[in-house]
Amino acid sequence: MEMWLPLLSEFGFPVMVTLYLLHRVEKKLDAVNQSIQRLPESLAPLQFYRSADQKKSSV
Repeated sequence: MEMWLPLLSEFGFPVMVTLYLLHRVEKKLDAVNQSIQRLPESLAPLQFYRSADQKKSSV
């Protein structure tokens, strides 16, 4: 807490709130990024089932 008080008096409350919120959002963006990167792995089995269903309907 001692390191926050000089920063607060030097830069002001709005800047500190902005930095805090950006720090929190960064963690959530990392989670979203990881989810997007795992998406092709999750969709691969669905693509297999869909192509199998299309083959059955064409026969």
